[in-house]
Amino acid sequence: MNYGIAHISIIPMREEADDRAEMVNQILFGEHYKVIEKRAKWLKVRLNHDAYEGWICRKQHLEITKSHFLRLSQETEHYNYNLIDALMTANGEMIPIGLGSCLPLYDGKHCQVNSVKFQFEGGHKPSLIHTKKDIVDTGFMYLHAPYLWGGRTPMGIDCSGLTQMAYRLNGRAIPRDASQQIELGSTLSFIEEAEPGDLAFFDDAEGAIVHVGIILENNQILHASGKVRIDSIDQQGIFNKDLGEHTHKLRLIKQLF
Repeated sequence: MNYGIAHISIIPMREEADDRAEMVNQILFGEHYKVIEKRAKWLKVRLNHDAYEGWICRKQHLEITKSHFLRLSQETEHYNYNLIDALMTANGEMIPIGLGSCLPLYDGKHCQVNSVKFQFEGGHKPSLIHTKKDIVDTGFMYLHAPYLWGGRTPMGIDCSGLTQMAYRLNGRAIPRDASQQIELGSTLSFIEEAEPGDLAFFDDAEGAIVHVGIILENNQILHASGKVRIDSIDQQGIFNKDLGEHTHKLRLIKQLF
């Protein structure tokens, strides 16, 4: 089995091995993965941090050794904690990275991919266990980010990408999709029982989970719908103040910790 790492800002992960296929996820700089299937121009990969699978273009793949993969998997992860920043190569070239990008093997000044070191002295955050308030604060960093199906950055993010990143940057690993996230934690009966940082899930007419957001104080919710925004929430669902109507039907609220 081969192993790889994202050595550019973002690698689109697609549903099928085709440039025109749906982008279902993004691999951010420094995230590592296993290669589970190979085609002439495409690789099917499984991300290490959440086991999400999809296809990436071979031209965007950088191979790493199994020992390097295992070392990355065992190290405490550090993340870029600025909306956007840059790594500096030894010859002075810059590689832009977004909020939540990994800094592999970070020593406080440099991160490392294979034998190549990159200088980074921007804001960073180690993957330590933090509080629900920290999760809310991190979620607010994505406020006004445009909605992008499969996105995970302030330049474009979807609803479950927002919740996953807000939790991940605070030491709480949760799955990628809302339909997976709803399986975690304990169910609350009423909105009044929820705390800021808990997750609310929403379904469609067929009962499929189609949306998720982060509960805030005063019966409000942070979620990605058109953009990352703040709306009101009640037992019926999300009330969009701009449209003057309920836009998402509440299924249940989960307390993950």
